[in-house]
Amino acid sequence: MENVKHPVGRSYGQFCGLARALDVVGDRWNLLVVRELLPGPLRYGELKSFLPGVASNLLAERLRTMESAGVVERRLGDTGVLYGLTPWGAELREPMEALGRWAIPLLATGRGDDTFRPRWLALALPAMLRDRTAAPPVEVGFDVEGLLIVLRIDEDGSSARIDADRQPETVLTAGPEIVIGLVAGALSVDQALASGAALLGNADVLQRVFP
Repeated sequence: MENVKHPVGRSYGQFCGLARALDVVGDRWNLLVVRELLPGPLRYGELKSFLPGVASNLLAERLRTMESAGVVERRLGDTGVLYGLTPWGAELREPMEALGRWAIPLLATGRGDDTFRPRWLALALPAMLRDRTAAPPVEVGFDVEGLLIVLRIDEDGSSARIDADRQPETVLTAGPEIVIGLVAGALSVDQALASGAALLGNADVLQRVFP
């Protein structure tokens, strides 16, 4: 925690944990930068490509600010400089998952003209299935617009990873609205399949995960 600093500059000026947290990550784009870095470090160009609409100079400024505050760090990788979360920055996963669960009703209107990146489901799926457990463990893959997100549920809860190399035996290929509807409980497995999702593997596994 020695690298954690209260930011110098714009501040709410309140001795309150929430206010000071917002001093650090409350600016526009900050939490979305964290969302992209939670699965792992990224090069600057990769990070910008996953954040449609952000100006390059603004992204650079946000990274500098969060690096100064101890949320983001630069690392030297095989492909050059990578941006990643510090251990303290990675602790934002829990409050961000809670915020994502709170926002589930806001997704009911559908995607519309909004931009979507399949990798965003790697944070959303475990958040929506926070209390789901399974013994023995079970894995289900979701192929969404060509990206494979693997959901694992075990006795400790759920987690998700982006994994193009290790495909589980059961994979559901579907659009984001169907996946979110299934995970949120708005669609049954049968309804998801009837809505155009394609299943590779055992439907009983899906039924076990989404009874």
